[in-house]
Formats: sequence, structure tokens, C-alpha cells
Amino acid sequence: MSKELTIIGGGITGLTAAYIAAKQGVKVRVLEAGSTFGGLLQTFPIAGSRLEFYYHHFFTHDAEIHWLVKELGISRHLIYKKTKMATFRNQKHFDFNGPADLLAFSPMNIADKIRFAWSSLYLGKWAKWQDYEQVPALDWFYKNAGNSATESLWKPMLEIKFGPYAPKVPLSWMIGRMRQRMSSRKSGDERLGYLKGSLDTLLQALLNKLTDMGVELIPNAPVTSLQLEHNESLTAVQSHDTVYAGGDFLFTVPAPVVAKLLPLFCSLKDQLDAIRYFGAVCVILEMNKPLGKAYWTNIADPGYDFGGVIEHTQFMDPSHYQGKHIAYLSRYFDTQSPLFNATPDQIKGKMLPQLKYIYRDFDPYQIEDIHVFKTPYAAPLCDLNFSKKVPPCKTEFQHLYLVNMAHIYPDERSANNSIRIAAEALKTMGLHDVDVPYGSSLSGKIGFGSNTNI
Repeated sequence: MSKELTIIGGGITGLTAAYIAAKQGVKVRVLEAGSTFGGLLQTFPIAGSRLEFYYHHFFTHDAEIHWLVKELGISRHLIYKKTKMATFRNQKHFDFNGPADLLAFSPMNIADKIRFAWSSLYLGKWAKWQDYEQVPALDWFYKNAGNSATESLWKPMLEIKFGPYAPKVPLSWMIGRMRQRMSSRKSGDERLGYLKGSLDTLLQALLNKLTDMGVELIPNAPVTSLQLEHNESLTAVQSHDTVYAGGDFLFTVPAPVVAKLLPLFCSLKDQLDAIRYFGAVCVILEMNKPLGKAYWTNIADPGYDFGGVIEHTQFMDPSHYQGKHIAYLSRYFDTQSPLFNATPDQIKGKMLPQLKYIYRDFDPYQIEDIHVFKTPYAAPLCDLNFSKKVPPCKTEFQHLYLVNMAHIYPDERSANNSIRIAAEALKTMGLHDVDVPYGSSLSGKIGFGSNTNI
């Protein structure tokens, strides 16, 4: 690895890579297209504290995030709490936290409850994701979990996440998701983690550490072109009128952003163009009373413009927010969805009237403020045999390396998994003694070193 590194993208992956490299004496600069760093970890002020644009939490088995929190000296801010899950189906709320709740879940027949329990345990504990890349998750659920289980739980969840592409999602992706959730449960209770003061606590500590280490943090610096010598080696990147030359370059931005910079008819461009992304919108409600009693409610009935209600103050006590109650209404969308071009007022106009059909005691006047955030790059579309689409970290161009959310597959995107792929990228670049511990994450398995062709 060169002793000079330019990282393109100032999200958690890019900033973690900068920290790991700088620890080993590499001269690092980070170019961020926006005015602020953090990517999907960005926060805004609310009720005397800060809150993420898009909801975040940690799992008990997230060894990588625990490592970074300890490295930054902010472990005292990390807390874990039991959380409650629920499902809204057939116009009713059902708790969904353990065996007793499963038995009480009337949309599912007794035979399918047994099959649901067995199939979930199999996916979360024993299944090997490599064996199921060609198997559509919905087909497998209909066969192994039963019709009522699939129709009432699995199909709505996949359609909320992937829309019309739900039938193409491989079971391998579900294995990654189930492994995350099941590993964080104990005796049916799920314990999730969060940082007091929001992930801004982590972000500011990391930015301060990088500044102290001499890392050059450059905002408002979108890469507008690449300088490729003989179409073989990346020698510099340009942002507006400034050229950044020398050393290695690690791109941590979404695949479509990199693809636009590459020359026509190169295999890397073709590979990146084949990866589609979903956007996400979160409508955040600041209220004088809660909506319900669960932290996370999956909306499994059709006809709603949000698929999840995440009541943040059923996790973190309202006292952290001057007694206010905070909830997210979340939805994923693709480029064909009306949400893609919808304005914040249009989004609020669609979602807010639907709350009265889910929460009988809902009163519009309990909402004191509303915040809307939307991103076009929330997650890649993981379709069948997606591992063949994951690009190699070490590309066909010398000095040009790439790592992004596609490398998290078959796991689910998270801050923890972003740390994992940052570490794997630096190993591929030749950095030795990367000390990030391995947890139970399934990310960082494809596109790195000998795993490139998995």
C-alpha cells in the first residue's frame, strides 16, 4: 500500500478507513461531496438533543462498532435496552417478541406457526448463505414456512423493502438479516444498543480524532473527473478546479456515482451499472404523546405508504428529548415509485392521514413538528446471485480501490458492517496489522482478496 491515501466519501466507511490507515502512518485525505461528513449517520437538532436522519441501533454481537466506540473513548455513552416489536396485520396490533406472541398471532394457522418457528431458527442459526443465492426467498418461505406465515409476515416485509422486486430477493439476504436479529435475542427478548446523544456522539469523536491524527478532511469536494494514465492507472482525481494526485485512491461512495466517472466500455463500469439502488424516506414526528407501545411496528397490511413505525422514545426515554415523543415513518422506494420525486409536503400529505387507521387514539394535534429526510442511495437491490455483481475492491485500474454497501451483502447495511468492509478494503490494499475484531457479521466476504470470486 502507498504511504498516501485519498478516500472519496466521508460516510462511516470512508471515515473508519481513514482512521485505520492513519493509525499505521499513512498520510490520508478524505474528500466529501457534501458540506458535512457522516453520510447516513448525519443528525439534526431536535428537542434539546440530536437525532439521526435515518433510524439506527446496534446489536449486542456487533464487535466492530464496539471496537470503534472503545477506540474513540466513548464507551460510557453506549447503552443497551430490551425492545418490543409488533406487527400490524388485519387492522390489529400484535406483539411479536417470543413464543407466546407467536401463538397469539391469529393471522397465522397453528401448523404454519410451527413451520415459521422452525424455518426462522434454521435461517438464523444453521443455514449457509452460499447455498441459497439462487433460491428466491418468497418461494422458500411458501414451501417451508407455509402460506399463512408468508402472506402475513414475510411477503409484506419483502415488499416493503424491495417493492416489485421482492420475488427476486435471494434467501441468502434473508439469512443475513435473520442472523443479525436472532443473535441479539436472549430468552425471546431483543436487546438493542444506542449512543446517548445519537450517533453524532460517535461522528464528532471520530472527526476530532482524525483531525488530531493529521487527516485532511475536505468538504464540498465532489470528484468530477479521474486522471487515468494510459487507461490503466489512476494518478489523480479532480474536484472542481483542484487536482488531488499521488498514492492510492479508495472510493466509498455508491456504485452509480463511481460508474459515471469511469470511461466507456470498461468492465468495472459495466459491473457497477448493473447494481441498482433503492432510496429511503423517513418522516420524523415530534409529538406530545406516543403513538403506541412498541419500539418497532411492521405494517403488514397493504395500502400504506410507510412500512414501519419506529418509535424512538419507546427505546430511548423521552427525558432525553425534553419529554417529547419521537417516531419515524419509513419507506423504501425505487426510481419508478411516486416517492422518488415527491416533495416533503407531498410525502407528509400521503403518510400522516394514514396514522388514524393504525392508531385509534391518534390525534393530529399530538404532532408538534415534522421532519422529512430522503436519500436515493439507501441500499442496493440484492437480487438472485448478487455475489456475482459485487465488484472487486482491487479494480482493473492500478491505485483505484472500491468499497461500498454492495460489499455488505449478504448481511444488512449497518454502521457495524460499514466498519467491517472498511477494514477488509484496507487489508486488500496491503495494509498489515488491521486490528478490527471479527464479530458475527456476514459482510466483507465478497470482493476482497481471495474472496473476490465467491
